[in-house]
Amino acid sequence: MPDAFFVPVGETEPGTERFSSTERTTSLWAPTMQHGAPPSALLLRALERVAARSDVRVTRVVVELLGPVPITDIVVKSWVERPGKNIELVAAELWATTATGVERAVARGTAWRMTTEDTAAVTHAADQRLAPLSDASLHSWGGRWKSGYLDNIEVQALGNFGADGPGLVWARPKTALILGETMTPLERLFSIADIANGVGASLDLDQWTFLNTDLTVHVFRIPEGEWVGVAAETSVGPDGVAMSAGVLHDEHGPVGRIAQTVLVRPRS
Repeated sequence: MPDAFFVPVGETEPGTERFSSTERTTSLWAPTMQHGAPPSALLLRALERVAARSDVRVTRVVVELLGPVPITDIVVKSWVERPGKNIELVAAELWATTATGVERAVARGTAWRMTTEDTAAVTHAADQRLAPLSDASLHSWGGRWKSGYLDNIEVQALGNFGADGPGLVWARPKTALILGETMTPLERLFSIADIANGVGASLDLDQWTFLNTDLTVHVFRIPEGEWVGVAAETSVGPDGVAMSAGVLHDEHGPVGRIAQTVLVRPRS
């Protein structure tokens, strides 16, 4: 198997790219669908690259998972939704042929990109720093917590993973996003960010399923280094809907926040 989540197949037309998905993307919910993190990172790659400018950076990303993302060839389409001198909105979609033979968009992402300015003299992080990586211990997935994607990330847990209170972990991908490419800092962040739902879950995976339909990430500082810290907790309502919310870190401190809408169902 190629040592990457995706393998380039080639351009189909200007503004589009095609990739084959490897089994390293597989979700724990079904062997035929991808975990949310690799498609999110693939969308982020497109959102950074479309009409690229050296004076702007991505500040907020919304990813909508429009259904199961199949493990098949993926076409990435991207465009500038709303141009602007200092603030612009860019968009991207992942298209695939579903199991029923229908070709459609399976995931969509939008991002605000803003021009940058030197504000180093007034930097401030509102959230507390995560305990350092040196305090963490290697986490081994057990029981139902097995999938192609989870096998391809390294997780170091802080405290009792899955206990009451926020889940606290450090994680990094063990494989490339795109075969032959080095991840950008934000690609690396998004290759991990979607685990917040699982990290913050207090529900028993043997009794419940909890699939997120989206993720919204605000990034106030570009992360540095290989490791992504996640501090997340899920709030569950009385009618099958939950919300996972958390803070994303690098080893220097917080870099942003993430929120996800979660569909909760008992296992039959």
